[in-house]
Amino acid sequence: MDFEKNYEVAVVGGGIAGVAAALASARAGRKTVLLEKTVLLGGLATTGLVYIYLPLCDGNGTQVTFGICEELIKLSLKYGPGDIPTGWNNKKNAPEAQRYRCIFSPASFMLALDEVLQEAGVDIWLDTLLCDAKVNSENRLETIEVENESGRGKINADCFIDASGSGIVARRAGASCSDEINYLSIWALEYNKHNPGNLQENINMYHGGCTSFGKTDHETIRGISGRKVSNFMLDGRKILRKHYQEKYASGEADRKSLFSLKLPAMPQFRKIFAVDGMETLKSNQHATFFESSIGLVADWRKAGYVWEIPYGTLVPKKIKGLLTAGRCISSIGDAWEITRVIPTAALTGEVAGTAAAMSVEQGITPDKLNISALQTKLKSAGFPLHLQDVGL
Repeated sequence: MDFEKNYEVAVVGGGIAGVAAALASARAGRKTVLLEKTVLLGGLATTGLVYIYLPLCDGNGTQVTFGICEELIKLSLKYGPGDIPTGWNNKKNAPEAQRYRCIFSPASFMLALDEVLQEAGVDIWLDTLLCDAKVNSENRLETIEVENESGRGKINADCFIDASGSGIVARRAGASCSDEINYLSIWALEYNKHNPGNLQENINMYHGGCTSFGKTDHETIRGISGRKVSNFMLDGRKILRKHYQEKYASGEADRKSLFSLKLPAMPQFRKIFAVDGMETLKSNQHATFFESSIGLVADWRKAGYVWEIPYGTLVPKKIKGLLTAGRCISSIGDAWEITRVIPTAALTGEVAGTAAAMSVEQGITPDKLNISALQTKLKSAGFPLHLQDVGL
């Protein structure tokens, strides 16, 4: 090893879940490191150009998600355009675009994420790739191996958080996981002289391939590999080239009136691996009471559907000293459509960071944490935990 560092909490993955986890841990006074394999923070929301911060409300005027999730939606607008719809709290059966959500500039959001993490004292390591995870004889994760321009080194921590989106830490440590189908798609920023734009004048999102609901004429993908990532990126850009070729050939546009401004710098997979947890969120469990709930999230696709998220979905079955956050928590089926998006990433990230900090302070692993004590901490931070807490 070329280097070795020690932390109390180590977060792998600098997307929204990882940012929220690192913030919560650092603000709780824990020595925290955030490791990100690219040089940009925000994950799919920024590097992946999926620049819609989906709703924090239920579509009937009731806000259900608070905390760092709400802090981040406001930060997404700090250095760039975008607005939260006025009157969202007076709507009934509101479509997604009229709820408590926004469209933001990915680059502007990145600037705000850098700032808030540095202000919190998080040690940020960019361009750092996770290579391995080492567990002891009791299946407790003690060390991860990473590589960057300094060489290969060890990161030791009392507690780890896998916010990678793919469950890479958990998988390297030997945890079991579930997978589901991914659909080829590409989101890209483009200039269109003849379109008013949804981000700024003439700047719009191009979305090719499958729809948000999985309808596609293209090949589906399951699981992940180096070859699958390469093919996904190359085939997605092929869809985009065809889009421009057809527009130019028809005379509808030319290369000066319609062109790409920014391409995604990471694969826009919706679902990769969900780490099997002590509890698993499943299809049709909206409006279900979980005694261990650590927060609420709304279904972004339809008004009136709200989900409680049980703590066990963040706690891997087999590996101690590890929590998950974001789209790799334990959820399957239609529930994964709810847990893979920004609000749930931020919520579960904050909870994971809070739980990790509490576990370190008590000298235990997260699977031993008293859930009632965690819930009390979250309530004091303004978290509604159950549907009845927001009058639903």
